[in-house]
Amino acid sequence: MGMFLDSKVPFESYKTAVSGRYFVDKSKLIEELLFALGTEERFYCITRPRRFGKTIMANMVGTFFGKAADAEEIFKNLEISRCKHYRSYLNKYHVIYIDFSQVPRDCSTYLQYISRFQNGINQDLAIAYPDLEIEISDSTWDILTAVFQKTGDKFIFVIDEWDALFYMPFVKEEDKKAYLLFLKSLLKGKVYAEFVYMTGILPIAKHTSGSELNMFLEYDMATKVKFSEFFGFDDREVDNLYQIYVEDTGNPRIERKELSLWYDGYYTAGGSKMYNPRSVVCALTNNQISNYWTSSGPYDELFYYIQNNVNDLRDDVALMAAGEPVEIKLEGYAATAGQLRARNQICSAMVVYGLLTYDQASGQVSIPNRELMMKFNDLLISAESLGYVHRLARESARMLKATIAGDTETMAEIFEYAHNTESPILSRNSETELSAVVNLVYLAARDKYRVEREDKAGKGYVDFIFYPENKAADAIILELKIDHTPDDAIQQIKDENYALRFKGKLGEVPKYTGRILAVGISYNRETKNHSCKIEIL
Repeated sequence: MGMFLDSKVPFESYKTAVSGRYFVDKSKLIEELLFALGTEERFYCITRPRRFGKTIMANMVGTFFGKAADAEEIFKNLEISRCKHYRSYLNKYHVIYIDFSQVPRDCSTYLQYISRFQNGINQDLAIAYPDLEIEISDSTWDILTAVFQKTGDKFIFVIDEWDALFYMPFVKEEDKKAYLLFLKSLLKGKVYAEFVYMTGILPIAKHTSGSELNMFLEYDMATKVKFSEFFGFDDREVDNLYQIYVEDTGNPRIERKELSLWYDGYYTAGGSKMYNPRSVVCALTNNQISNYWTSSGPYDELFYYIQNNVNDLRDDVALMAAGEPVEIKLEGYAATAGQLRARNQICSAMVVYGLLTYDQASGQVSIPNRELMMKFNDLLISAESLGYVHRLARESARMLKATIAGDTETMAEIFEYAHNTESPILSRNSETELSAVVNLVYLAARDKYRVEREDKAGKGYVDFIFYPENKAADAIILELKIDHTPDDAIQQIKDENYALRFKGKLGEVPKYTGRILAVGISYNRETKNHSCKIEIL
């Protein structure tokens, strides 16, 4: 057993994951891989956004096929054990496991980086095959070819974080080309490669210099149906985890619907939605709904692109922050892509990174859930380059304060200001545009409220309903009207009995104990004036 060849690292990592309280069995993926072993279609690259279970699945694959340790105790109760070919493949292969996110100490050049993997694999092979007199300085592919020629042994490659190099500060453009050539030399057309399972965030650049790796079958979440169910959690899986959470937690603080609002919403190519698995597990483990999305280099860089392409993206960001999807032409964003400039390129890259989700049926992108919405909120409030969007977001704290205080004059003033900006998305012709304005000018409310649109309440559907995180704070029901009075809006709130959302059923203790504010907002297309009214229900 070595550092790369027949390493016990994936075995120990997956064993730890399986023993976790919130483990979800995705082992049926392995059955999908068995048919590819030893065929021309034996090169798989499965790409997903960060935190969608790529590494745990790579560990699973390495653990199942690898000879490093007996994995029967791990898999005997998992889904893959029901496969009729289960024992024919379990622990039958030499596995070369590579995590390209690992770097040598004090690494400052590509040569240092790539030498760690070449020399490490070569040393492992020299130990495993002492009779072959392997020279460590030889190329890895030549050594593997010699091993195959003399022993007939083949290898399964499991490669995690294949694209990690593209984010490293010491890497130059020529290094990226050299790296792709290294992977080609190691894998393409090599008879010693029985199967290659590769994961990462970035798709391979098939149509540029990345054609070296065009033997790979690529599976992303947005456009490929295959493997959709194996990455992320679906509703059934989250239901099961939530049941475990309720049974095992002394004082459960999380409601099931909160998991959906915060962490669901990522479309797969098949049309289903998936939860961000790591965020779900973190929330249940911590017994607290929170934003578990942490920033990192490439993600911050994408927000940088937004700020510096405001002419193309500003209005899209405004609409998506208002809860509206935006139509785009999804483009292939790959590892060797250069500077992102065009609107479709940037939006496509944000889908790859998981900042947006893409609905293939409608051809639209949107912000998937509240966790990501909070990140966009931060961007809107901090990025002055977003112009009117930034200015409206900055007004949102004042808008919420005025609403709670019943200061309808200030509210009308802010709405006037919003409609007097240069925003091309506000045509003043429909409630859609007015709804977008409401979302922007109440952006700050999302820190203290769960804001829902067109929420079923009472007898009908209310335009906006603000559920306070603090159950003793004021709740808000907001109705919009065009060419009607705010009194009409207030009357609709009363007639439809929207306040039942907060009062609860007869005989039950209300979940919310603060005031219930009915907010009516109207816009007159002829006079271009806004009117606001607030009543306590």
